[in-house]
Amino acid sequence: MYQEKDYSHLLGTAGFSDTLLKNHFTLYAGYVKNVNSVAEKLTTLEPGTPEFNELSRRFGWEWNGMRLHELYFENMGKKSNTLSDDSPILGKMKECFGEGDEWLGKFKDTAMQRGIGWVVMYYDPVARRLFHVWIEEHGENHLSGCTPILVMDMWEHAFITDYGLAKKDYIDAFVAAIDWTEAERRFEEAIR
Repeated sequence: MYQEKDYSHLLGTAGFSDTLLKNHFTLYAGYVKNVNSVAEKLTTLEPGTPEFNELSRRFGWEWNGMRLHELYFENMGKKSNTLSDDSPILGKMKECFGEGDEWLGKFKDTAMQRGIGWVVMYYDPVARRLFHVWIEEHGENHLSGCTPILVMDMWEHAFITDYGLAKKDYIDAFVAAIDWTEAERRFEEAIR
């Protein structure tokens, strides 16, 4: 059984109302509940039946919804922090996306696409490079074998309560709330 993680320490984060965050935590809790429910049902069904096949497909959706939310909440923090000039992840971002804040502009540009989904900065250990990827649905466009370094939720529930249709303002608030310590930890673990 998977346990819902407590992200209440994010309440009070600048740019995110407590109402928005509490609603978002509730949505995440639903994914955890559904992962457990679908996993349990799969143990009772005969493999190869239509019911088993459909639930096994649904499991990936629920699983990715759970994990993407965990990654999202875990790479946010109440206190703004920055990367040091000698940070390995900053060096890799500049190498892959350009000097200065070009990497940030490209991340934001990816997030400004029309539609709903996620923006993930992935690290590919084979080519040793970073990618900004738009994931429209939980089960689509994931880069197999790559490590998510930075995850931003771009579904309406993540911003519409506070920002309406002003996605750019939400993106700026998210960037200000990035916990770079967590992103660095994920990157350093990925390059080992």
